[in-house]
Amino acid sequence: MKKSITLLGLLVLMLQSCATKKEILYFQDANTLGPQNITYETPKIQPNDILSITVGALIPETALPYNKQQPTNTTTSTNIELLKLQGYLVSTEGTMVFPVLGTLEVANKTTAQLEKELQQMLENGGHLIKPSVSVRLLNAKVTVLGEVQRPGTYSFTEQQISLPQALGYAGDLTINGKRNDVLLIREENGMRTVTNIDLTETDWFNSPYYYIKPNDFIVVNPNAPKVKSAGFVGNTGTLVSVVSVILSSIILITR
Repeated sequence: MKKSITLLGLLVLMLQSCATKKEILYFQDANTLGPQNITYETPKIQPNDILSITVGALIPETALPYNKQQPTNTTTSTNIELLKLQGYLVSTEGTMVFPVLGTLEVANKTTAQLEKELQQMLENGGHLIKPSVSVRLLNAKVTVLGEVQRPGTYSFTEQQISLPQALGYAGDLTINGKRNDVLLIREENGMRTVTNIDLTETDWFNSPYYYIKPNDFIVVNPNAPKVKSAGFVGNTGTLVSVVSVILSSIILITR
């Protein structure tokens, strides 16, 4: 009898600390998806962004005043850091200072839109003949916190990365990550939004949150077994089970 009670108590504790298959697997309805059109949305320039802008022209020498001197004889990692220091910082008012042209409004424009605008200003203003302009964001980053293998802030140079890619940078979720309730915090156009993403489903694939935007925050909260193992009782059922185990232990000890 004593052994049975002990085994029952251990079984209860094991059941309370287990995560089910439904809580662990990603994209569980993926096999129901058919072909889908992908809509790429280019991020818009925000305050505190650092831009690399390269200007060319039919006569290359005439474009020199419109370009900052680029670092030479450096490693790739150092080169990127130097580019950031020599890039164009977007002010909190959404402006930047560009050679010859002066202060320009750049916030809420895509890099492609800014390229076209600069090209038109340089050509229509008689500055350059057949100018070419390349604009690139240098300090795009995403912060991943919580139940992932490597929490931290990660920089990326791609035009776009997806939410699964960002989680991949952080080494994926741990077994204790709450996959059906991942928080994505986004600050855009002076507004902060918090969205809950269920990684066990695919209904968010065509939402605005499939692709990460620079400065997004991803927070992976711990699942119920992790919370309970940390000393917190998650629900009434757990409390009853814990009390039952304690009473059983007391009975075993006092007999």
